[in-house]
Amino acid sequence: MAKKALIVWGGWNGHQPKEVAEIFARELKERTFEVEVSDTLDAFLDVEKLKKLDLIVPVWTMGTIKGEQENPVLKAVESGVGIAGCHGGMCDSFRNNTGWQFMTGGQWVAHPGNDGTEHVVHIRNRDHFITEGAQDFTVKSEQYYMHVDPANQVLATTPFPVADGPHVPNGHCDMPVIWTKYWGKGRVAYNSLGHQANVVAQKEVLPLMIKGLLWAAHAEDLWK
Repeated sequence: MAKKALIVWGGWNGHQPKEVAEIFARELKERTFEVEVSDTLDAFLDVEKLKKLDLIVPVWTMGTIKGEQENPVLKAVESGVGIAGCHGGMCDSFRNNTGWQFMTGGQWVAHPGNDGTEHVVHIRNRDHFITEGAQDFTVKSEQYYMHVDPANQVLATTPFPVADGPHVPNGHCDMPVIWTKYWGKGRVAYNSLGHQANVVAQKEVLPLMIKGLLWAAHAEDLWK
């Protein structure tokens, strides 16, 4: 039986949510997923429908979500549905919703230097399915500084500081870029890259994104 995924896109258009959603939908369909794509948060209203999915992919930045839209997602993931996403589309989705942030494992707070900041992504765990075979690489994009759950399993990091700012006197830190965690029985996978569709499609980045989706959906066997 084919795996089922729901992709919900919207919010701030600067992150090209429609284009990013299209990349994720294409990649999942190529791996035999049945994919529903929606541009409304009302797609989250039916908790029983959500519980029949294998994967939820939010691509929604700086939005506002109602309790009757958020709670079904929290319950579905807790029941065992996977959730995976990237950049602001999953961890800067709803700044007022701490329940969402608790589930996803982090919240964006800054990107010193803004877009076009060249920084290195260091793979920290090459034994995990998502990062197996990956090597360190450089990306020129926003470098996300995030508040993160200490329970996350961190797979990749980026060093701060790179760009100047008031954070510099604090010295070096390794900021998580890719992580996994659990929410009840559900798998959660996140990648802070993906400011726009061209970054998602970058040759070093796309495999990490897709493997995150597959891992969250218990679909590792569909890689390649």
